[in-house]
Amino acid sequence: MLKNLINTFKELDKLTFKIMKYGLKFCFAICILSAIILGTYNLFGLSPFLYYIGISLLRISIIFSIEFIICGLVVDGIKKQAI
Repeated sequence: MLKNLINTFKELDKLTFKIMKYGLKFCFAICILSAIILGTYNLFGLSPFLYYIGISLLRISIIFSIEFIICGLVVDGIKKQAI
């Protein structure tokens, strides 16, 4: 199972892999921003609004990263006519 997943990522089309890579970097940047906002809230406790913004950004970054991975695999499967 794990070998199949690793081979699937190794055999991705270059353009699909590039889009996935940049998409995951973007999601990681959103995650870092979320961590900074949550750290600010934790240190200073200014407003619960900061907490909700930080948690929402964290959830969005996780959802986007999963979508980039799944959509990249599906698009690659469609290009190779495997699906």
